[in-house]
Amino acid sequence: MTISMYQVSVPRFVNILTNLSAILDKAQAHVDATKIDATALTTYRLFPDMFAMARQVQIACDTAKGAVARLAGVDIPVNEDTEQTLAELKKRIATTIAFVQSIQPEQIDGSEDNEITLRRGEKSTTYKGMQFLLGHALPNFYFHVATAYNILRHNGVPVGKRDYLGNP
Repeated sequence: MTISMYQVSVPRFVNILTNLSAILDKAQAHVDATKIDATALTTYRLFPDMFAMARQVQIACDTAKGAVARLAGVDIPVNEDTEQTLAELKKRIATTIAFVQSIQPEQIDGSEDNEITLRRGEKSTTYKGMQFLLGHALPNFYFHVATAYNILRHNGVPVGKRDYLGNP
């Protein structure tokens, strides 16, 4: 049995983003129950040189939509990165899920050997499609989702492994 590039990307991104949205619901319930300022969660970072929780969510969304768009050969939707509240972050996740789900299997399947070039400043890295997805996009995506989860858990939001994994 063969697993397609679509199966490895779109359903995985959608599943974990859906779980992240549910985790943000738990964060909002925690804020409501404890009467803490929600920005204590969205601006919290685990270490001084790491991004805050809101930025972790933004990057996870950017990684998912960027990976799918690059593999499909379509333009990557642009976000302004202005989200500050849990509700705004949930909206960003919902928008990302809608875009990711708009891509059809035939747009991604067969992209294993396509060249994908990422540019960061003056540096660029070129991958083959499968190498990009499995070696860069998915690990980066999971890193940022896990970091957002860890920030929330560290701050008392009652989440556990099942919340992160959901029903894969």
